[in-house]
Amino acid sequence: MYVHRNRINFVIQNGPMRKLKNSELNRLDIADFKEAEKIPLIVILDNIRSLNNIGSVFRTSDAFVVEKIYLCGITAIPPHKDIHKTALGATDSVDWEYVEDTLTLVSELQKKGVEIASIEQAESSVMLQEFEISKNKKYAIVMGNEVKGVQQSVVSASDHCIEIPQFGTKHSLNISVTTGIVLWSFLEKMKL
Repeated sequence: MYVHRNRINFVIQNGPMRKLKNSELNRLDIADFKEAEKIPLIVILDNIRSLNNIGSVFRTSDAFVVEKIYLCGITAIPPHKDIHKTALGATDSVDWEYVEDTLTLVSELQKKGVEIASIEQAESSVMLQEFEISKNKKYAIVMGNEVKGVQQSVVSASDHCIEIPQFGTKHSLNISVTTGIVLWSFLEKMKL
């Protein structure tokens, strides 16, 4: 069997890779998470149908210490077994609130100085990697319905429209995948 020499040197210098045990991950408990510094970012779920997607967004928002999630329109609210299945308890750690009308919420947040960014493919959208974040501002990202996307009225009212570049045949990502990509990008630009 042929093994590349650089790989052998890496293993010798750094030792073999070992998966960490859960006890080694320095996880916060819920009380500590509630007190921890959050990134100045809010997630707005605009009419999300899938309970698994909702739970996944909670779990990802916990991982990236998001300030709050707003559940709007037909988006289901915890507690629900199918949300819990993917959230794995993140509905207890991440602050959330139900607001019936997304457009009303967007307007209220803007009055508080929050910059609203719809995550959508639209005219004049900015590619995610080119979106510049001001470190002294708070942002809210709007994630849209699995079929229809973010409502046009919400896109029109937003301060920004951000698009994830895609190069295949679908030009469509699952909302939970999209949320993970966008949250990581915002965290990287805000904290790292």
